[in-house]
Amino acid sequence: MAKRRNSATALLILDMISEFRYPHGERIVRSARKAAPNIARLRERAHAAGAPVIYVNDTAGKWESDQKAFIDRCMQPESRGREIVQLLAPTPEDYFMFKPRHSAFFGTPLHTLLQRLKIDRLIATGITSHQCVLFTAMDAHVREFEMIIPADCLGAGAAADTKHALYIFSHALMAKVISSRQLRF
Repeated sequence: MAKRRNSATALLILDMISEFRYPHGERIVRSARKAAPNIARLRERAHAAGAPVIYVNDTAGKWESDQKAFIDRCMQPESRGREIVQLLAPTPEDYFMFKPRHSAFFGTPLHTLLQRLKIDRLIATGITSHQCVLFTAMDAHVREFEMIIPADCLGAGAAADTKHALYIFSHALMAKVISSRQLRF
């Protein structure tokens, strides 16, 4: 693990490492492909700033704990998410954990990790905007984390789902919704 500067900010990348084998997977992967380059640039900026990058992923019900085997499976030629995973695969300095449900906090060590890293501000990216990213943001809000949502780093099966989620992020959760280019670490 690379040595990190003292940073109060962490970047969350939710469900972008995937085979996208679930209902509406083809529509969601199209949206994820649009968000992936923005997330990749944001991840590089986080690395440069010494901010932790934390991947939290569904396993599509396979209930495994082998990160390498999971990523290898997502990189297979028949995987819908192959090009996204090639662009966004975690680096050795990143954190990676699996989640059993929508929120990255539910049934995971995320909150403990954030406490140990002394994080108080989260940047949430990934898919789906109106489910996993939104549920994670809600759980972060009740845990009193400051939230930043880069709108160009989200995806969903329908643009209306993201539009609705963005409204909830900004109005109910008091998250700062901006473009990833405006974000400062």
